[in-house]
Formats: sequence, C-alpha cells, structure tokens
Amino acid sequence: MNQSPLPQFSHAPILVLISALLMMQPLSTDLYLASLPSLATVFNVPVSTVQLTLSLFVIGFGGAQLIVGPLSDRYGRRPVLLSGLALYVVASALCGLAQSIELLIAARFIQALGCCAAVMVARAIVRDAYAPEHSPRVIARASTWISLAPIIGPILGSYLQVSFGWRAAFAALGVLSACVMAACILHLPETNEHKNPDATNFNGLMLNYRLVLSSREFWMHVTPGALSYGGIFMFISGSSFILIKVLNVPTAWFGYCFGMGVSGYMTGTLICRRLLKTLNSEQTLRIGTTCSLTAGLFFLIATVLGLWHWAMVVMAMFISMVAHGINFPVTQSGAVSPFPKQAGTAAGLMGAIFMVFAFVIGSIVGATHNGTLYPLAILSCVLGILNFLSVRLIAPRIART
Repeated sequence: MNQSPLPQFSHAPILVLISALLMMQPLSTDLYLASLPSLATVFNVPVSTVQLTLSLFVIGFGGAQLIVGPLSDRYGRRPVLLSGLALYVVASALCGLAQSIELLIAARFIQALGCCAAVMVARAIVRDAYAPEHSPRVIARASTWISLAPIIGPILGSYLQVSFGWRAAFAALGVLSACVMAACILHLPETNEHKNPDATNFNGLMLNYRLVLSSREFWMHVTPGALSYGGIFMFISGSSFILIKVLNVPTAWFGYCFGMGVSGYMTGTLICRRLLKTLNSEQTLRIGTTCSLTAGLFFLIATVLGLWHWAMVVMAMFISMVAHGINFPVTQSGAVSPFPKQAGTAAGLMGAIFMVFAFVIGSIVGATHNGTLYPLAILSCVLGILNFLSVRLIAPRIART
C-alpha cells in the first residue's frame, strides 16, 4: 500500500517531522521518571505531591487540545505548532530553574500546553497529508519510530539523574524542543487546506464539537483507546516508585528496566502494521485488547502468587505496551479520519478524553501507593478487563444501531 503523502506535500519530510513531534509527549514524561523518587526527598514532599508533576501535565495537555485543535483548524497547523514549541522551550527552562515543588508543578503545566500543540497538530497533519485509507499504517509506522523515545528516554534520564541531578532532564528537553522547532521552521509546510473561519467562533465550535461527539464511530474508537492509554500511563506514573522503592532496583538501572518494558510498544506497532495487511481495523483492535486483558491478568495473578520481582513487573509492562502499540494506531486513525474538515477538533477531543482518563489513573496510582504491588496489579487487571469488553460490547451495539 502506498504510504506517500499527497502530491502537494511530497517535497517535505512529513513523516519524519510527525514522528519527531509525537516523540515529545513520551519524552516529556519518561525522561524524568528516574528523578521522581528523588524529587520527593529534595523537596521533602509526599509521593502524591510529586505525582502532580505528571498529573497536572496530563490535565494541561488534555485541556489545551480543546483549544489547540480548533485554532489549528482556523489559522493553520504551522503557526499554532511554532507558537507551542516556543512555549515549550520557555517552560522547560522554568522547570530546570524551579526552586520549589509548586513552581515545578506550575512550569510542568505550562510545558504541557506547548507539548499539546506539537502532538495535536502532528495528529491533524496525518489527516491533512495522507489519504484516509493509509492513515492507520502511517500512524503505525510513525509509532514504531516514536517507541524509541520511551526506550531511550528513561535510560538517558537515569544517567542524567545519577550524574547531574533532576534538573538535567529538563535541560535536555529544552535543547530537544529547540531543535524540533528549528526543523519545523525550515521544512514543514502548511498542510491545512480547508481552514475554517468559524472553527473558533462559539457557535462554530459547538457545532464541530456536537458533530464529533455525536459520532458513534468516534466513541467506538476513543473508548478502547482511552482504556489502553490508561493502562500504560499506570506504569508510567507508578513504575519508578515500585521498581526503585519497593523492589530496590538501583536508580541507574531503572532506565533499562523501563526501556525493556516499553520496547513492547515498538513490538506492538510492528505487529499492528503486519496485521493491517490482512485484517481490518476492528479485527486488529480485538487482538490488541486481548493483549490488554492478558497483561492485567498476568500482573494480578503473579502478584497474588508472590512473584515480586522486577522481571515480573517488566514483563507485565511489556505485554501492556504491546497491546497499546496495536490499539493506538487503529483507535487514533478511526477517531479522526471521519472528519476531514474537523480533523483538529476531532484530534483535540480524542486527546482531551485520553488525558482526563490518564489524570484519573495517575491520581489513583498516587493515592493508593502503599509500598506493595497490589494497588498497581489490581488497577492493571481492571483496565484490561474493561478494554477487552469495550470492543466486544460497544462496537457491535453501535453497528446494530
């Protein structure tokens, strides 16, 4: 299947830039994971307070998509993207210079706004620059490259933490975002050929929101997508405390453990690309959600049996990441593709729903942490069951309707 961009965009490295922009989200969360336990010590605050640097990032990221999406539909992808990247660079500097946990949390919220512009616009560009029937495989191909970020990020972050302290991670994010911004200035064309002057008007905004939110196909893909994302965010927010504090993994080795688990995402995207050659999107999603159920059941059963070892946690994370690597390209494409003139709005609503759900999961992880594996294992199993059932109960019901 031809995966080249539409002829008018064939001169630009669209896929490379999309991959770089989408990488910013996992790097923004994963690069400083090894520093989370030390932040609690440095600022003398509980785990739940440190978790706010992740949870508030998620809220800022999710909420901003409701604004960034319509703005990019009206004014174009390029100006919104470049403004967001500039904001991200400034916020990264504020994070690195923060002298209190309150300032760090606030700067992370601002950083999320800039990251949101990068990721949301990248998702809309996929719809702009590629034919709809090619979108799932384009996203799967980009996701394979994106999966390098959560593998390399925690390893690099662990060494930065051990060698230079927690501020080094934010310095690295600032340099990276500045490089991505320069590449977009030089090589990214405007891809929005259907600018909607009413996209940000209240009536036009409500009309677009109503159009997207009333779509059965949108919810058929967003529901399993949000549950799948919640499953991996559970590991993102809780793995450093579990591995370092509960299972006594050295901080310098945390990145390798996390990287092994997250390598499942790359594996999942490669499986997804192969499955989509012979199966349709719904069949592929059924396989992915079965993997989600497998991950949750394995984690809970192993925990109950007393197999408290870092390798068991990494294996559960690996299976969960494989599932998300299969689920995410299908759900993202399926939620946005039906809306060629509201691609930004659809991508924004989808992302906002994902982030609100992730915020809830992150808050549960922080509130239930008790020095054991049980809270994480139970939550993983519940999410796996719900994800498995969502495709098998919601999709057929929508099809009958």
